[in-house]
Amino acid sequence: MPTNTHGHLKAGRTLAVLAGLISIFAIAFLTWNVAREIREQGSAQSDNVQWALSQVEVEFQEFSSRSRIGADLASVRRRFDVFYSRIRTVRSAQVFGSLRESEEFIEHLTEIEAFLEETVPIIDSDDINLTAQLPTLAAMSQDVRPHIRSLSNSGLRLFAERADEQREAVARTMTQLAIAVAALISALGFGVIYLNRLNLTIARREDEQAQTATRINTIMSTSLDGVIVSNSDGRITDFNGAAETIFGHKAEDVVGKELGQIIVPDHLRELHDAGMERMRRGGEKRVVGKGRVQLEAKRSDGSIFPVELAIQSATTDDGDIFIAFLRDVSQRVADEAELIEARDKAIAGEQARSEFLATMSHEIRTPLNGLLGNMTLMRDTPLSAIQDTYLRNMETSGRLLLSHVSDVLDIARYDSGRISARSEPLNLSALLQDIVDSQSGMALAQNTSLDWGWAGEPQNWINGDPDRLQHVLMNLVGNAVKFTKGGRVSVTVKWAINLLTIEIEDTGIGISEDMIDHIFEDFVTGNTSYDREVSGTGLGLSIVKRFVEALHGRITVSSTEGEGSIFTVELPATAAKPEQPKDEVHTTMAPLPQQRILVVEDNDINRFVVRSMLEADGHHVTEAVNGHEGVVASNAERFDLILMDISMPVLDGRAATTRIKEGNGASKDTRIVALTANVLPEERADFLAHGMEDVLTKPLSRDALRTVLGRTNQPDHQSHAVSDIDQAHLRETLEMLGTDGFATILSKFDTEAADFMAWATPERPADELAKEAHKVAGAAAVFGATGFREALLTLEQAAKAGDHSKIDNLLTEARTKGEATRQHLNNASPSDQE
Repeated sequence: MPTNTHGHLKAGRTLAVLAGLISIFAIAFLTWNVAREIREQGSAQSDNVQWALSQVEVEFQEFSSRSRIGADLASVRRRFDVFYSRIRTVRSAQVFGSLRESEEFIEHLTEIEAFLEETVPIIDSDDINLTAQLPTLAAMSQDVRPHIRSLSNSGLRLFAERADEQREAVARTMTQLAIAVAALISALGFGVIYLNRLNLTIARREDEQAQTATRINTIMSTSLDGVIVSNSDGRITDFNGAAETIFGHKAEDVVGKELGQIIVPDHLRELHDAGMERMRRGGEKRVVGKGRVQLEAKRSDGSIFPVELAIQSATTDDGDIFIAFLRDVSQRVADEAELIEARDKAIAGEQARSEFLATMSHEIRTPLNGLLGNMTLMRDTPLSAIQDTYLRNMETSGRLLLSHVSDVLDIARYDSGRISARSEPLNLSALLQDIVDSQSGMALAQNTSLDWGWAGEPQNWINGDPDRLQHVLMNLVGNAVKFTKGGRVSVTVKWAINLLTIEIEDTGIGISEDMIDHIFEDFVTGNTSYDREVSGTGLGLSIVKRFVEALHGRITVSSTEGEGSIFTVELPATAAKPEQPKDEVHTTMAPLPQQRILVVEDNDINRFVVRSMLEADGHHVTEAVNGHEGVVASNAERFDLILMDISMPVLDGRAATTRIKEGNGASKDTRIVALTANVLPEERADFLAHGMEDVLTKPLSRDALRTVLGRTNQPDHQSHAVSDIDQAHLRETLEMLGTDGFATILSKFDTEAADFMAWATPERPADELAKEAHKVAGAAAVFGATGFREALLTLEQAAKAGDHSKIDNLLTEARTKGEATRQHLNNASPSDQE
């Protein structure tokens, strides 16, 4: 019988017994109450009280009748004493207590007692005086007689009222008793009905239980999982057919035996026994109800195999039972082991590929550096026309080879998860216009029109990754132009909320149906005619797809062979606020002063190329062929710049940089720039972490080298300060004030800024510091000194907030930008702004 059925039965019985007990108690109480009332009514007490009151009146009559002239004085005194005694009894006896609660009764009793008090002196006087007072005594008796009568009558009336109340109480009690009996009979009837329904429910549930047991037995016998039931002692009570198949035991052979002996391997028996003992003592059930776990089990032949086990517990009338569901997972475990081995091999292969690509990047870029560097040097020598043609062809081939190497590295970085997108404001319209402009020459050569435009409301500024987006669009537009002759290429841009859609449509040769599903795969270039007409590695579109996915977008293509293609790029994006246009500062860099430069490079050709480029610009070059020689040279001599190769014998570039920076040599503070063929972003970050301040990538160009030299010659904060001057705003100020006015205001600003920087210290009151910073920031805005102004406003906010932990650093930043701004404005004459 299910537990809930037992619960209903027990609840019904309890309710019936409780109702019966309550009813019996109520009837017993009412019966006792009726008997008590009847006993009170049948008591002689009321009769005695009434008789006593009648006797009071009789005794008064006896006393009154003898209180006449000529009466026997002794008889008078005796009757008075009897009457007096009767009144004292009425006053003090307990049986008259209920009568004394009546005000009327007490009033009469008081009058009578007053009579007695007046009469006592007369009764107690001598015979002569008593005889003389008999008339007076008779008159007094006549006055008190009504009170005697009223006392007796009031007592009788009170007892009559009490008798009526008692009869009514008996009637009420009898009524309550009848109701209680009726309630008991109803409760018993309800109990009979309820128990009858409960019996029917129990019978139905027993039938359902029998059917459920039949179904469960069927499920257990047909289950593919082994089902083993054991009691709290660990002895098997049920062993289904699947368990027989899995373990090789017959059910009749194992039922009643200890579970551990049958299926638990010998090396796990101790743990099993300890667990069973813990559960028997009411301890933690570490496996029961915890889902499936994988363990080892033992077959009848002693072989060990893996099983998946789940255990549930239940409580029966005979105690706790444990139901174990077991599944033989030998094949799955073997498959998983095979998959893990295959995965490990794949990971090892991927690692080997990454290492191979990194190595090949270095090994290919190193000779390319020598090749393209020497070509650059050849440009500085006299060349004939045919030599110039040959050199131009070699330069083109070298740059193409460099592009192919970069493509392969892009694929490697994406596949290894090392490509990450950044988000910054960009002008999409300007980006597209630049791409269209760059491809217009090829389009003209192909006799193809190339245009772009917005479909709907334009959204010029968005947040995105400009480098990745430029690569994607340049490749798609370039391909469309390359495969379209005498046709048209159109770029259409659509903007929806947080979604950018770009369609590149061409009227070129199209893509065949059998090729369109593979167009984004690596090294796919199309059919043979593609290969003959247009060259390429087939990596461009595969890289485009990878970049689009890195930007969390998607790319699709639809095409009809011979009619053209449409590539659609959808990218999530957010609108950005337009950046304020700033006029770039175009300065003509004067020839750089001669610098002493240490070149640490193990490749002779690369070392020759770098040295030749530097010496051609008038610099003094010292060479070192490995990191150790570089450290020795830098310790012995002060250099303006150190160019450090990374992969070198004896001591590599990272270790050499660390030793130089941590040492006390002459060049410990010199800028060190990495000179490497490794272009992976994580490698660049590692170079900077080791103390290098910039990276030059092989193949090395003269422009890149000169840029690094310019940074070395000009401190960073000064170059940044120039870009922090809004030149357009500065020119407007000059036009508005005129030359003389501009010079006067500039002089005043210079004085105010210098005074502020000299005055401002962290110890100054925060409110005064904020006030002065705001004042100078306003003056800086007049000259378009945006960097200095922003630094002052940030300082003002920190001072207002009382954030003293930031004020010191913000003052340092303000001084740096202020000094650079003053230097720039003072060095630039008014005519320079025009």
